[in-house]
Amino acid sequence: MTFAEFVSERQQSLLRFAMVLTGDARLAEDIVQDVLVRAWEKWDRIGPLEHPNAYIRRMIINDFLSWRRRWARVQPLALVEPPGSVDDHANAHAERDALLTEVAKLPRKQRAVLVLRYYQGLADAEIADVLGCAAGTVRGYASRALATLRVEIRQPAVPPKERAR
Repeated sequence: MTFAEFVSERQQSLLRFAMVLTGDARLAEDIVQDVLVRAWEKWDRIGPLEHPNAYIRRMIINDFLSWRRRWARVQPLALVEPPGSVDDHANAHAERDALLTEVAKLPRKQRAVLVLRYYQGLADAEIADVLGCAAGTVRGYASRALATLRVEIRQPAVPPKERAR
């Protein structure tokens, strides 16, 4: 498989994976782009692997966990709502947004464990292999992350806005 074929087949799934991992579309695009540039340079070694997609996902995780690369790319943006914007009234979207907001507050390794477990469907041993730690450490990260999410979702920091009728 050529690099161009790989990118055309897998780019969207890699972007979705990075988006879930980072919680920020711009950062996800930056990470995937950087990883694909580095992968292109070594494609003669990565392409023949049995699972090049797993190798590229590992590169994305490593890039995300590397604070030096991450903070070098982050540029502060003002969070301004456009005039005339309307809240989304669909409960499902609101709950998903609240969950993604709380997941984004988790430490990077806890977030990586949740994404690998629930988004990628990996077992603890596979996650431990990807992150380079013990399976017990993975379970600990997952337990602490889920406990934090349970507390934060039950007790929101800011009460919901009252809607004018």
